[in-house]
Amino acid sequence: MRTSFRTLLIVPCVTCLIPIISGHLYFENIFQQVRRSKRRITTATFQMPVLINMKKITVIVFCTILIVLNIAFITTPKGIVFEKKEKLSDYNFFIGKLSDLQPAADVIPYGLNTPLFSNYAEKLRFIKLPAGTKAVYNDTASFELPVGTVLIKNFYYPLDFRKPQEGKRIMETRLMIHETNGWSTLPYIWNDEQTEAFYDVAGENKTVSYIDANGKKITTQYLIPNKNQCKGCHIKNEQVLPIGIAARHLNGDYFYTTGKENQLTHWANAGMLEGLPTLNNVPKNAVWNNVQTGSAEQRARAYLDINCGHCHSHAGPANTSGLFLDINEKNETALGILKTPVAAGQGSGNLQYDIVPGHPEKSILVYRITTTDPGFAMPEIGREQIHKEGVALISEWIKNMQQ
Repeated sequence: MRTSFRTLLIVPCVTCLIPIISGHLYFENIFQQVRRSKRRITTATFQMPVLINMKKITVIVFCTILIVLNIAFITTPKGIVFEKKEKLSDYNFFIGKLSDLQPAADVIPYGLNTPLFSNYAEKLRFIKLPAGTKAVYNDTASFELPVGTVLIKNFYYPLDFRKPQEGKRIMETRLMIHETNGWSTLPYIWNDEQTEAFYDVAGENKTVSYIDANGKKITTQYLIPNKNQCKGCHIKNEQVLPIGIAARHLNGDYFYTTGKENQLTHWANAGMLEGLPTLNNVPKNAVWNNVQTGSAEQRARAYLDINCGHCHSHAGPANTSGLFLDINEKNETALGILKTPVAAGQGSGNLQYDIVPGHPEKSILVYRITTTDPGFAMPEIGREQIHKEGVALISEWIKNMQQ
């Protein structure tokens, strides 16, 4: 991190003030001499109009510099600028072998109750707050995070999902940085040797192979989005904002090196979070694939919330669709139940309603999460494969709806 804006303003302003103040005092002294002597000043010295003009100019310049200093010190927030590195290792987020993703002491791991599906890739998430700062709790929206915060998300595949301890292949690391003028994104792509990740705005399409949880070898394409695509999912009210740093997503246990603990409690105890109420009063999304955390409806809504709700919400980029899938939506029509789509045709699979109670096979929602057509597949990013388990959950929820 470095500060620059104030320095660029203050140094020349202070430098200019010294001769201006000296000149102002000099001309003021001449005025005083004239007043005392009550003599006209001849052209051999200084004519009165010249003195008056010089004094006006001095006052104007002096006031202008004071205004600029006022902007630097009062109206301008701290100018924290994140220094982009070409290599991920240069940030020192991780210690030891880079691919082990062992966080430094001030880099804290976290997880979400229900994560976004990303072509079956697993994720390791971390947050780094500036020293001495805290996140501010919010019941419904993302937490207010201090300027200088960095969110670090690593996408990887275990070589064998049945034996994750036997190694992994990291595909990409995405950084979200809270700068003075808002949030920015920095994408990094890992090399095949797994020794480094390099800044790359263009994205890439890679082939990855792994053994899935059923022992089947999978070879698939993995699309690493470009920088603009990264921003696309994070737009809310035309601002780039984090998605997962919200109470309902973080209110769950995490296995730290010191043992299992509720994440929000851990953050509060570590001085990272202020305003946390008792956990009984904190919203909590169900875990989509854990039946002990909620009914099929609760788990399906949690799945749609994290996978679709950031776009399909009143403040999201898909708000013109009229289909709102965030967890707080209560209106059944807005949720898609017997709602006709705004755009018909192939995007709707020639179906009539977004959700038809009792009939997942007649629901456009199910069609969009099962199609492999890149023009219609939902979500738009990370859907090279169909999330079969997610489709089964959404289908179960719709099938159980009263007709």
